[in-house]
Amino acid sequence: MGLILASGSPRRKELLECSAVPLLAVEPANILEIRNPGEEPLVYCQRLAHDKALDSTAEGHWVLAADTIVVDGDQVFEKPADVDQAFAMLQHLSSIGWHEVISAWALRYIAREGESELWIRGHSISKVRFRNLTAREINAYISTGEPFDKAGGYGVQGKGASLVQEIEGSYSNIVGLPLAEVLEALRKVQVID
Repeated sequence: MGLILASGSPRRKELLECSAVPLLAVEPANILEIRNPGEEPLVYCQRLAHDKALDSTAEGHWVLAADTIVVDGDQVFEKPADVDQAFAMLQHLSSIGWHEVISAWALRYIAREGESELWIRGHSISKVRFRNLTAREINAYISTGEPFDKAGGYGVQGKGASLVQEIEGSYSNIVGLPLAEVLEALRKVQVID
């Protein structure tokens, strides 16, 4: 049995492949990622993971969807749209001390006729503290192009590691998928041994 990954994130795909998870397909979900007014960051992240899993129609298969956001209190930092937004995000995250990285995931069995649909959901929250970054350091990092497809404008697994002073919690969660939790769920439903 294999898994359908409802994500275009190369980092999620790589984490699963390095863990010997057989992927049948990678089918990025096509949903609007817009936070509802007053929606708590965790609830927003969970809703996106759920909606992404719902987007798949591959009956008889398990689909895994996930979403990752960077959070300071009630403020959510998603992927920056441009250089100015990336700079503002990174400058803010450098100035506040600790911020949170939330990843929510949803594992769904898409039922065939006569079967029951099954869900397992989870989330992980890790904390990250940046060094005190100068404008020159922030601009140098932005010039790599790395910030633009990553929540919060940085990738801890890439050049963005140079920004980070300390982390608490799951490293893979910060990358984009709390791997230990997801692997446990995949074993529970016998997608992997």
